[in-house]
Amino acid sequence: MNRAPFGKSLSRRNLLTTLAAVPAVALLAACSDSGEEAKAANAKPADPSTPAKPATPAAAQVPEAQGTVDMAELLKPGALPDKQLGKDDAKVTIVEYASMTCPHCAHFNDATFPQLKSKYIDTGKVRYILREFPFDPSAEAGFMLARCAKDNYFAMVDVLFKQQPSWVGVSNTKEALLQISKLAGFTQESFEACLTDQKLLDDVRAVQKRGADEFKVDSTPTFFINGKTYKGAMSIEEMSAIIDPLL
Repeated sequence: MNRAPFGKSLSRRNLLTTLAAVPAVALLAACSDSGEEAKAANAKPADPSTPAKPATPAAAQVPEAQGTVDMAELLKPGALPDKQLGKDDAKVTIVEYASMTCPHCAHFNDATFPQLKSKYIDTGKVRYILREFPFDPSAEAGFMLARCAKDNYFAMVDVLFKQQPSWVGVSNTKEALLQISKLAGFTQESFEACLTDQKLLDDVRAVQKRGADEFKVDSTPTFFINGKTYKGAMSIEEMSAIIDPLL
């Protein structure tokens, strides 16, 4: 199967150097402290679903699932504690694997997630979990900053997705991320401390590796909804068509 690429180790200081020196395009060439060679180099962001025309959820066609997983295994603790919104006892659990530099993930965050949150998460119908699946050092850095934001994890993820054009593909990603982070309350010292936290970097990579190895994630965004696998940035109508029969 296609897997996210894992190459040679990036040290914590080298991560900062890389961000400063290399434009942060989504090169799909993440490195791993495991030192594994990439088993496949063609893992990629999933194509977004075609935006649905305004319609009631009942009018939307139910997207076809691309596989199944054991939800008990999926929800077992990993290298990092899960970041969750919604109630533990919600009838529907959604686990999303995303990359911070993936344009399709940003599209889902901006176009669909606000409605998903207000309609299903805030009403107690859906539990939503976001897991890190970075494809490149810039995406790793974005997730590290979100983790360092502690209780503001989801707010930081939202800002980074919304500001994606200002820090992905620019000449100095480190400086661009620093300016965004300062608006979120980081200082230069706390920013650099976060991005030189080797354990955090290792843990982010471990979350990605587990997703690839155990749950066959090979593109982003990938959603697991009550044990079924869906790939691509679905519209709220498509998600409703999946969720509503499960309630």
